[in-house]
Amino acid sequence: MRARFLLGEVRIGLRRNFTMTFAVIVTVAISLSLLGIGLLSNAQVSAMKDYWYDKIEVSVYLCGSLSESPSCSGGVVTPGQRLQIQQDLQAMPVVQSVFYESQTEAFKRFQERFKDSAIAQNVTADQLPESFRVKLKDPTQFPVIVSAFSGRPGVDIVQDQRSILEKFFRLLAVLRNGALLVGLASVLTAALLISNTLRIAAFNRRRETGVMKLVGASSWSIQLPFLLEGIISAIIGWALATGLLAALKAVVDSKVAPLLSFTKFFGWGEVWVASGWLFLTGLGVSVIASVFTLRRYLKV
Repeated sequence: MRARFLLGEVRIGLRRNFTMTFAVIVTVAISLSLLGIGLLSNAQVSAMKDYWYDKIEVSVYLCGSLSESPSCSGGVVTPGQRLQIQQDLQAMPVVQSVFYESQTEAFKRFQERFKDSAIAQNVTADQLPESFRVKLKDPTQFPVIVSAFSGRPGVDIVQDQRSILEKFFRLLAVLRNGALLVGLASVLTAALLISNTLRIAAFNRRRETGVMKLVGASSWSIQLPFLLEGIISAIIGWALATGLLAALKAVVDSKVAPLLSFTKFFGWGEVWVASGWLFLTGLGVSVIASVFTLRRYLKV
């Protein structure tokens, strides 16, 4: 009987404040969706880092005819220097593999990369340096290679491809943090709307709650229907937000991923993890906003 009465009170409250309840559901759905996009943005940055950091290499460029480094003051790298550098690279514990790229191979790759550019017509093979492309077991061990080969006779420059990607990932981090801040601000807005809705509901039903108190109902029994109204609205909003995130993932898989095959995208596991966090966030915000509002405005 108590459960039936409680559900009846919740149903009456949702029906009486249908417009405000609908606004709460929509606001919660949008707020949690924005926060979810921020969480998925974070997952996307992590996925791209794992993908690219696993593929990046360290390039050890050897002295060529155009090299101006002090280590190249002796001229073009000699066959003996080249062989010794290769052997030393292969002997290092942090190195996974070493690939030698001759000037001819470097020129061929340059022509493929800039085939539609006018610059490709003004570069010859002897102007490009030969190099060793080194794959590390751990990309963060780049300083070990730098300290061992920078300034060494026959070595022009030691370049880490990770330094090129860091600027790109810093930009992504700014966008990700912006999305998270917008999501959190929207969640705060949803909390305020839930609070206002419950305050209006408590004011409209003040006579009923007064009668319930007179017949011996506890404060918890009187406040519980209002609390459940806020929780139900938050759960419906969370379900809509999860549906939007799932739709976003489907669009990424069907439309975006085929066009950007050179990188990796977040998976469905990240979507469900984000959905779990959104559920906890929506539920927590609803409960906190409801409890504080009812304590202040539901004077029984």
